[in-house]
Amino acid sequence: MQIKRLKLSGFKSFVDSAELRVERGLTGIVGPNGCGKSNLLEAIRWVMGEGSAKSLRGGAMDDVIFAGTTQRPSRDFAEVSILAESDAANDVGDFGHEVEVVRRIERGAGSAYRINGRDVRAKDVALVFADAATGAHSPALVSQGRIGSIISAKPAERRAMLEEAAGISGLRNCGQPRPI
Repeated sequence: MQIKRLKLSGFKSFVDSAELRVERGLTGIVGPNGCGKSNLLEAIRWVMGEGSAKSLRGGAMDDVIFAGTTQRPSRDFAEVSILAESDAANDVGDFGHEVEVVRRIERGAGSAYRINGRDVRAKDVALVFADAATGAHSPALVSQGRIGSIISAKPAERRAMLEEAAGISGLRNCGQPRPI
């Protein structure tokens, strides 16, 4: 599955609507400290169903909503949408070859999800991104702190990380006889 577009509104530092188009290939996000690079990655994880406010650097899920500054008032909601396309000829579940997932949270009201305009449950979103290479906990989404742990990892740990990223970590003992 390939991400084609990310739209954000009211999500953390993205108070105004912003749209990011993603082309095929490797995508890196660079920029000075404090410009929102980590917030983009967190927006992707959030719309894919991330349920832990702590993993999004917050105390509560409402913390993803723009809190306001001296120049800008706080927002009452945050919304992130992601447009993804299936790599294979297969459709994405019951949703077709291309799928748009939207997650919206209103202050004090919790999150709501939509897929291709239909209201769905968080579980339905998780099923769309259920394969090993996509989803909120995808090894392809490398956060700032994770880079340091990869660099300082022992060779065996690094190999395990690469196998997980390639989706082959479960194959290590495949084909070997099991003890009875």
